Amino acid sequence: MAIFYKKPTNQIHKNMNNILLYGADWCPDCRRAKAYLKENNIDFTFVDVDLDKEATAQVEAINNGKRIIPTIIIDDKSYTNPDNIQLASVLGINAVGHVQLFGADWCPDCRRAKSFLRDNGINFEFIDVDQHDWATEKVEEINNGKRIIPTVLINSKPYTNPDNTELTKLLSINIEKQHKIFDTIIIGGGAAGLTTSIYAQRDRFDTLILEKSTIGGNAFLTEKIENYPGFQSISGPLLMEKMEEQAKTYGATIKTGEEVVNIEKKDNLFSIKTKGDTYLGKSVVLSTGSTYRKLGIPNEEALIGSGIHFCATCDGAFYRDKDIIVIGGGNSALEEGIFLAGFCKSVKIVHRSKYFSASKTYVEKLESIENISTHMNKSSLEFISDDKGLFEGVKLKDNETQEESVLTADGLFIFIGLIPNTQSFKNIVDLDSRGFIQTKGLAETSVKGIFAAGDCREGAIAQVAAATGEGVLASYGIRSFLK
Repeated sequence: MAIFYKKPTNQIHKNMNNILLYGADWCPDCRRAKAYLKENNIDFTFVDVDLDKEATAQVEAINNGKRIIPTIIIDDKSYTNPDNIQLASVLGINAVGHVQLFGADWCPDCRRAKSFLRDNGINFEFIDVDQHDWATEKVEEINNGKRIIPTVLINSKPYTNPDNTELTKLLSINIEKQHKIFDTIIIGGGAAGLTTSIYAQRDRFDTLILEKSTIGGNAFLTEKIENYPGFQSISGPLLMEKMEEQAKTYGATIKTGEEVVNIEKKDNLFSIKTKGDTYLGKSVVLSTGSTYRKLGIPNEEALIGSGIHFCATCDGAFYRDKDIIVIGGGNSALEEGIFLAGFCKSVKIVHRSKYFSASKTYVEKLESIENISTHMNKSSLEFISDDKGLFEGVKLKDNETQEESVLTADGLFIFIGLIPNTQSFKNIVDLDSRGFIQTKGLAETSVKGIFAAGDCREGAIAQVAAATGEGVLASYGIRSFLK
């Protein structure tokens, strides 16, 4: 225990939990971060970058010109798109609750408590009383006017200089963790994973969904879906929210922010290890979906987030009343280009072939939209940046004349297809040459008890309706396997 004397400072008084979350309602990771903070009773202020231009400028300043959200400020320190594991570490979030340690680096008992917590895998928020006047006032309030450290708060309940024995009891340290065994663990919370869960739960099988980001997958990022049976038109987020609600109603357990790093089979059970925990299941469904394919030309990686994007629903709002370029010629490119034309000044669609591969319906729609222009049979050579390192344009080559030109705009969106999110499984189940999971029968993979559904599966059709059908197929595979 230490009694400290506060040196006079000119520091402005601050309140506890001074957390700012810059984001937007359409952003999946913003929704994930907000939900995680709320679930753990962490107070924060949400600033919508769509409604606050100063907030957009602040995000760009923090991220070296890139518009990346969520960006979270915790006690004057910024974190760009922190996952739940990082948030837990910074804010002291644990299964037993929220842990805060008020102390100082020079205090021996503070160092002892910090080391003990770290050695036992306990996340804690360290609040230096030498750096924050409000922290000194909090310690005085807890200790009846005395400045005693370490003072530890567990779920807001204070303990003054607890020794290691007391911390062991309070935090249930060294008590063997009992793992619940699920009938099936579904990796990925898109349409396929949610449907699998709905059907499995109806069969009275206990399911767990582990989702790296937020529930909904690529469908959640689709502004409008017009080919899902039963709905002439429905927004992607709304459809996915309905599926999530239905899965929960039937009893599914859903955990977001859980990135799977390993799958191992032990004693007829599958051990699923994430960055933060381990889960046990009798069967596994891989429904990790796919991500956007890149062009692979010079300056692409450097400009992603600084003018180059892959999701119109996610990043289109940054380009209201501005000029943009869309690269691609399939359904997604034209659908997203039409969506962007609704609020952008102009949309220039670049395609490497003479004709679009998109369906006739989308091609016909282009003719009636005045602020869309097309640049056909042109290959993208490299991206051009300005003197600030931000996107300025793309160098093109005419495939017939070989003539090169530069097309300029404020931003650019790439829609040239998808690649499966299966790299983590390449040594676990058989993949085809493109990385898609090979299946047979009732969505069975090369490993008995592991199934695959959705866009990550070989031969899958990248449509929401198709993904739900594959989820049904996987659920029947689970039923057959478990029975």
